Amino acid sequence: EDTEAVLELFARKNVVATFFVKGSLTSLQPQLVRNMLAAGHTVANHSQTHPSGSFWCLNPRAIARQIEECNQALEAVTGQRPTWFRAPVGMKNPFVHPILERAHMRLIGWSVRGFDAVISDPAEVSRRIVPHLAPGSIIVLHQGRSYSTDVLSRVIDDAHSLGYRFVIPDDGRLKTKR
Repeated sequence: EDTEAVLELFARKNVVATFFVKGSLTSLQPQLVRNMLAAGHTVANHSQTHPSGSFWCLNPRAIARQIEECNQALEAVTGQRPTWFRAPVGMKNPFVHPILERAHMRLIGWSVRGFDAVISDPAEVSRRIVPHLAPGSIIVLHQGRSYSTDVLSRVIDDAHSLGYRFVIPDDGRLKTKR
């Protein structure tokens, strides 16, 4: 429900981001995904239904289905197949990498997080992120909570004050760990 507010915030603060979206929500609100792209952001796969409690233990067929159904939903809306995937809650198992290889996709994690899924104080979230920033950092933050735009605004302002800017990384510059 806060996607438009997040997009407005990013426009005001000159920020671009990658939105890792669920396929189920993409199908329900395709215009929001189109708005993300129109504003210069990228979108990527975050699974079809975000099975946060079980993704790490799903069998290969179920993992492949989560990834492929989200790819189909995103492709139907954007006309392009996503090349990046972020596992729900960042949890994965050994089956994920071969499935992503066959789909010509990359697993994207993060190097800095503020635990904004459970901490609502923008200053506290920023204190967990900003001291750990370095060139090339990938920050994971969420939307959809009553405090999400306040958290995003604080982190952006604090990062900007240190001279950082927000960019979409070139795929070839991303480091891959297994």
